[in-house]
Amino acid sequence: MELLRSTGQYSRRILVTLAWRYLWRNYRRTIIMLLAITIGVWAMIFMIALLRGMVDDMVQSSLESFLGHVQIHHPSYRDDPSIVNHLPTPGSELREYLDRAGLDWTARLRVPAVVSSERESLGVTLMGVKPDREVRLSKLPRQISNGRFLESPDDPGIVIGEKLARRLETGLGKRIVVMSQDPDNDIADRGFRIVGIYFAELPAMEEQFVFVGLNVAQQMLRVGESVSEIEVQGPDFREVDWFYQAIARLKPDLDVSPWYERDTYLGTMLRLMDGVVLVWIIVIFLALSFGLVNTLVMAVFERVREIGLILALGMRPSAIMGQVLLETLMLLALGLALGNALALATIIPLADGIDLSVVSEGLAMMGAGSTLYPALYWQDLLLSNGLVIALGLLAGLAPAHRASRYNPVEALTKT
Repeated sequence: MELLRSTGQYSRRILVTLAWRYLWRNYRRTIIMLLAITIGVWAMIFMIALLRGMVDDMVQSSLESFLGHVQIHHPSYRDDPSIVNHLPTPGSELREYLDRAGLDWTARLRVPAVVSSERESLGVTLMGVKPDREVRLSKLPRQISNGRFLESPDDPGIVIGEKLARRLETGLGKRIVVMSQDPDNDIADRGFRIVGIYFAELPAMEEQFVFVGLNVAQQMLRVGESVSEIEVQGPDFREVDWFYQAIARLKPDLDVSPWYERDTYLGTMLRLMDGVVLVWIIVIFLALSFGLVNTLVMAVFERVREIGLILALGMRPSAIMGQVLLETLMLLALGLALGNALALATIIPLADGIDLSVVSEGLAMMGAGSTLYPALYWQDLLLSNGLVIALGLLAGLAPAHRASRYNPVEALTKT
């Protein structure tokens, strides 16, 4: 038994040695194919990282624009987002779960309103917020171009967007009037002094949202401690189901929805990205497979007589087939190693982002920023490397099978 085992190990060692030597017999052809695989793998991984980074930025920008990972509303709020469909602030049970799970959350009062200056009146969305929490969860409050953001839920000031300020022909320190309706459909209005002006990557948002303190908004609208929505954010927008389902069980009487249900476009785009990655890998490999198969076929043709000789000496056809597949695997492994190293060497220095400000307007329309941050995930590396090896071995089956089917006598007589 030990003799058989040692003989089998010795045979495998011989196959590996033969495959490696045959691979470099025509080193020019091998190097050219190796360069092709390396460049193809680099292009594949680099482009996947760029696409992932762009999609992630679009999703993250939307999530930071008051979408969050999970939102809690009154059951009728989606159909009628008015002050009538408000809900109480989070109870102790929900707060304890959110704090225990390490989740960021905030409560907001969001209502349609009209804002008026001395010269103009426009429709806006009034946001009553808790400034300390809002700055962590949303990006607009962090994008103050003039003045400051709100300091507390009782801050008497208001923060508006640059475009809204231009349309209202007003500015920092000026007073404006905000009007809305309370739950009894009576007019609720209040004058505010502008304490801050923010900018947004999407100009339409600058004239949509105005911010006041949550307590001030509740007093103005006469809703006590009620809010319109509760937003929850976890560590990763791709993994929200675990706390979404837990919150839904805690609050079965409320509308609890994850971000991909509230914005189906973003959810579909993220799922579509996985398909795009798979198609891109296959397209790149199809371009490489022609050269790979040609290299292997030529390598087999060059040593027909040698194959016939070792077959005549007793080597099994399956061993011949295994040797050719080993050559394929070695070539792919070298190409993948070099391609991965080149991709990492290209992507890591771009961690601070690629400046795309020349096309910032077009990117803003897509919901993306003017700086692109490549995102490389280990799942994509495993998928791309695994598929290349699997498809490469599949492509190598044809020349390997051809080599194993030679008749020893006919192979030895070939010139």
